[in-house]
Amino acid sequence: MQHIRPTELKAWLDDPRREKPLLLDVREPWEFERCHIEGAVSLPMNGIPARLAELPRDRDIVVICHHGVRSYHVARFLDHNGFTRVINLTGGVDAWAKEADPTMPTY
Repeated sequence: MQHIRPTELKAWLDDPRREKPLLLDVREPWEFERCHIEGAVSLPMNGIPARLAELPRDRDIVVICHHGVRSYHVARFLDHNGFTRVINLTGGVDAWAKEADPTMPTY
């Protein structure tokens, strides 16, 4: 598992030459509705094991939560289940709002 800072992820997403990662937001639906990174897919943490087969193994997956703790645990789970292109967003959407997108609402 790798880690990425919000500014690094923003640069990646803004680079038209790079393939975009799957942005996997593992927060609860109410959190996702409040704010999320554009293009992110909502799949709450507790639903990951049942939907593991739906996740691509041949694509970078950036796992996102509020502060980076839940996403870290999900990224470790994915890593232990054979996913080799898993990246945890350090600091979560809270850090994203502070470092990459100051217009994003916080909670």
